[in-house]
Amino acid sequence: MNRFLLLFLLISLWMPHCFADDGPGHALGTKAELLFEDDFERTELGPWKVIIPGFKISEGVLVGTQDRADHGSVGRVYLPMQDCLVSFRFQLAGSPRFNIVFDDKNHKGSHAGHICRVAVAPKQIRLGDDKEGVMRNDIFAMRRDPKQKSAADKLLIGRGVAAAVDLKSDRWYEMTIEILGDQMRVTLDGKEIGVLKSPGIAHPTKESVHFTVNGNATHIDDVKIWRLESKAK
Repeated sequence: MNRFLLLFLLISLWMPHCFADDGPGHALGTKAELLFEDDFERTELGPWKVIIPGFKISEGVLVGTQDRADHGSVGRVYLPMQDCLVSFRFQLAGSPRFNIVFDDKNHKGSHAGHICRVAVAPKQIRLGDDKEGVMRNDIFAMRRDPKQKSAADKLLIGRGVAAAVDLKSDRWYEMTIEILGDQMRVTLDGKEIGVLKSPGIAHPTKESVHFTVNGNATHIDDVKIWRLESKAK
């Protein structure tokens, strides 16, 4: 085969992989200043407020375990933000699931001021708009009434997306959550998991972010939060 033809074929095979990031799985925005970081290289919880037990720092990681039967443990950082990028590493060290939740306690239109979340389980990762979805006060009440649950479920169309995964309990993963306007995007080890566009995500103030852990235990490390800017800026 002509060596120039062979070179052309090799380049043709290589180029789609080289420019894969220019496709649908592109970042929502551009990282601006770093707002928060924690590598947990200490013994005290520091800025993490335990709302529901229990969280602790052990061997350089944040460890969440469910200590109450009626609710997962909640560990929160108060950090007002709007458009942001959150990155962290996690390990499902026995826990069946955990959530990363953005809240605004001053918003009275949703249960506990929940705005949006990412729910992580061994076989599924879900992105949800809480403000206009499952936590909106009227929908929250309807879903607890068997006679209204079907009607409530119709109101949830478009308020969440889910992706199938296969997470192993013996390994660490890196997750990023981008929020820009009314969109939220999640990646796992650099691979896009899902993008949700829903109006509640655009709530102007996420007053805090927290982890809710069910079971025993989830390990979390290397948490970083940046302000996110539109690429057009």
